[in-house]
Amino acid sequence: MSPDQQSDVFALLSTPAAYGPGVRRVRRIDTHISAVFIAGNRVYKLKRAVRLPFVDFSTLAARHRACQAELAVNRRTAPALYLGVTPVTREDDGTLALGGEGQPVDWLVVMRRFEDLNLFDRMAAAGRLTREHARALADAVAALHETAELRPQWGGEAGLGQTIEGNAVCFAQYIPGLFDAVSTGRLTEKSLEWLIRLTPLLEARRASGKVRLCHGDLHLGNICLFEGRPTLFDAIEFNDEFACIDVLYDLAFLLMDLQARGLADMANWVFNRYLERTTDFEGLAALPLFLSLRAAIRAHVSAAMVAAGGQGLERDALAYLERACGYLSPPPPRLLAVGGLSGSGKSRLGRGLAPLMGAAPGAVILRTDVLRKRLMGVGPEVRLPAEGYSTEMTERTYQTLYDEAERVLAAGQSVVADAVFANATQRAAIEEVGRRMAVPFDGLWLEASPEVMRGRIRTRRGNASDATVAVLERQLTYDLGAIGWHRVDSSGPREETFNDARAALQL
Repeated sequence: MSPDQQSDVFALLSTPAAYGPGVRRVRRIDTHISAVFIAGNRVYKLKRAVRLPFVDFSTLAARHRACQAELAVNRRTAPALYLGVTPVTREDDGTLALGGEGQPVDWLVVMRRFEDLNLFDRMAAAGRLTREHARALADAVAALHETAELRPQWGGEAGLGQTIEGNAVCFAQYIPGLFDAVSTGRLTEKSLEWLIRLTPLLEARRASGKVRLCHGDLHLGNICLFEGRPTLFDAIEFNDEFACIDVLYDLAFLLMDLQARGLADMANWVFNRYLERTTDFEGLAALPLFLSLRAAIRAHVSAAMVAAGGQGLERDALAYLERACGYLSPPPPRLLAVGGLSGSGKSRLGRGLAPLMGAAPGAVILRTDVLRKRLMGVGPEVRLPAEGYSTEMTERTYQTLYDEAERVLAAGQSVVADAVFANATQRAAIEEVGRRMAVPFDGLWLEASPEVMRGRIRTRRGNASDATVAVLERQLTYDLGAIGWHRVDSSGPREETFNDARAALQL
């Protein structure tokens, strides 16, 4: 069946009566490979009978398999959204019916409808995305990657090499014109240089289970807030080359999309929460290439949309190309330690500074409150018993901080080390990490009045810190010794503290 031969199917699905009583209007959304029909509280997705270089839906059997595959891959993350697969049938009288008794002539994926305003791209545009959304979204992505099927026959050096070559071919279609040969040629050259340098790492990751059946198209338009939770949907089912990829390459699309929309803070929040869940630090060395490839793909896709008559997308295409080039020239890493007593505002300040530091999407935040929980085998928001704060556990926690800081810096990413750092030995140890890794080090010591710190501790909600006012009272008796770090008065408004720290760090 060709697309023209699907015309009677399109006509049926555009008719409200096909869906039964109560449906008075059908809204249709078209893409180059699918058509979506929104009717009542249901959504019906039809595969177009097309054969393209990356997908073949030209036969009924292929479309049926694709519908079943789409259902399977998306039920991993959105089981309540994806309801099933149903046929369009030819009845005995020759008419078509939705889910009838006759012979199937096409197949549909059936979904539960959700509000368009709850798509994350719409929420981003409206300024409705929060840090809580970022945390839950990162948890959802990490959970998918943790359980996704291993696909070691894909990815690695060969997989990314094909992507780089494919990007070059696509860019060539718009030269001369929207793109210039010098910029795109340099991007291809630098991408291949990065690929050669990263090949041992990429192959090691492929062999160790980091290439999996991922989402494959993880941008904000494929995430919605459903039943109060960020929900990933519309994963790629039709092309293993797109879906069977390194987990960090999957994440990179989301991070790049957030940054391109001006949401650098949220990109860093998602990034850090994901790393808290996965500790995938060694893979960070490949992140500049992963981010660049995602931006490059968006650049030539935007160019294709311009060629098809899309309005106002030329600027987007060029901005994505510039972004793709920029990712491949990351700034060198640096190490920042943020210390101070409980309630002084360390974590809030570190979270604000991290997006501004080093390679995209900013610094990795290593927080002893979170590391301690991980060592105890619980989540960041679970309160620990007293033994979690023994001298031995505290020493293990700080040693983990130093070790993980080295791993992250070695991968080329900056670090924010967030801890009390109440004694000189701890402060000296984190400074030594900077010297050993030959990166610039800065230390900030936050100070606030006891009344302010007590008030902050009392009002904490959903925080990894277990510190109570009683803990602070003990800290106030400590002999802190000489503190050579830059002192920041954090008693006032957070913007004032942030600006003082940023000025001190020349960010």
